[in-house]
Parts: sequence; C-alpha cells; structure tokens
Amino acid sequence: MSEHAVADRANPRPPAPVQVSLATTYLTLLRWTLAQIGAMLPLIIVVQAMLAAGIVVGFGFLIPNIDAATALFLSTGAPTVLLLTIGLVMVPQGVSRSRTDGTFTYMRGLPVARPLLLAADLTVWLLIGLPSVAVGVLVATLRYDIALSFDWPVLIAATLLVTLMATAVGYAIAVSLPPMLAQLVSQVLVFFVLLFSPVTFGVGQLPEWFQAVHDILPVRPAADLLRAGLASDVFGASLRDLAVLLAWTAAGVVISVRALVRRR
Repeated sequence: MSEHAVADRANPRPPAPVQVSLATTYLTLLRWTLAQIGAMLPLIIVVQAMLAAGIVVGFGFLIPNIDAATALFLSTGAPTVLLLTIGLVMVPQGVSRSRTDGTFTYMRGLPVARPLLLAADLTVWLLIGLPSVAVGVLVATLRYDIALSFDWPVLIAATLLVTLMATAVGYAIAVSLPPMLAQLVSQVLVFFVLLFSPVTFGVGQLPEWFQAVHDILPVRPAADLLRAGLASDVFGASLRDLAVLLAWTAAGVVISVRALVRRR
C-alpha cells in the first residue's frame, strides 16, 4: 500500500459537495411548495374561480338595468380584482402563517439560493390565479352576452405582469412586517381594492386628489392593461401604466429578496 493511500485512510477527506443546477433546485422547491399546499390546491383554485364568477355576477346586482358599456367595464375589471386579491391578500396571509409555524425559517435555512424560494412561491400563486381569470371572463361573456376583442399578446403579458406585481408586493408585505400586522394590512387592502379603486367603476367618480393617488398606485394601471388585452377595440393602455407596474414589481421583488437573504 502506497504512502498516499495510508495517509488518505488515516485522514479521510470530506465528501465533495454535490453540485445541483439552479433549474433543478427551482423545480425541487416548486414541488416542495406544491406539496405543502397538498390536497388544498384544487380547492383553492375552485374557490378562486367561484370568487371570479361572484365578482362578475354580484357586482352586476348593484347596478340595476345595467347597459352594455357598464357590463363590459365591470366584466373586464373583474380579473384585476381577482389577481390583486390573490397577491395582496392570500399571499401575505400564507407567508405570515408560514412564518408563525416555523416553515419560513426552515426554508430559509436550506442550502439553496434564497431568491429561488421567492420564485417558487410566485410560480405557485401564478398557477392558482390564471384559471380563475379564464373563469371570470367566461362567466362575464355568458352573463352579459358581451363581445370581447382579445389582444392576446397584451392580455398574456398583462396577466403575468399583474400577477407577478401583486404577489411580489404581497410577499414584501409579509416578510417586512410582523405576521399579525401583515395579515391586518392584507385585510385593509382587500377593501381598498374592492371599494376605493377605479377597477369596477370609472376613475372619474373619484375626487381629483384620489385620482392623482391612483396614478402612482398599481391598481388602476393593472386594470387598464388587462382591459386593453380583453377588449382592445374599446380600451387602451399607456406606457405609463406599464412603467408603474414594472416599478412596483421591482420594488416588491427587491424588498422580498433582501428580507430572504438578510441574516437573522
């Protein structure tokens, strides 16, 4: 036996770390996150689809003798309400719950790139939100017999961007505030989106100062972009709407990633 073999047996080297690609890590985290939701995932999707249908039909009861233009405006605003509700309400509550029961801390302790934790969560919420948007559009078409003029590139891009923005901002709220406070903020946001945002009613019904506030908040730009994708013959969006959404998305992602990589 050589001298090197004797030395290696006397002082065994630690095993070399296993190299795993980012794609494999991301897919593993995605499966992990889906497994955490488990059997509740189909139920959550069904509930979100019912919420989408409820927004379209329920808000219509508030407007007697609704005309075609109002029905179109209401129907094209419902997907925005739905996506914002998922991102700004369900995401903070889910992340706050994981912080309380220790799951969030455990996930942060895994030897993986922490931004991938955020990417996996955002993907799951995107998968939850997209089917309900389709259900909302279908129910609106059947309920009000409206004719939509889809601009598919705009619609797909707007849906992805609005979902990403809402979930990123919701995640940032959840990781930046104490869990109880984050859940309270999410409850306030759902009322703000439903009752005080020009999504299911025209922005002209708000005071001028409130209209100016909504120029920098992401709610109205999100609604405008989705409307431009659903009824391109009637509604349009501006580059300013896109810039506002991108700015909120970047802020949400940066705050979330900083919270994930921050030392405890």
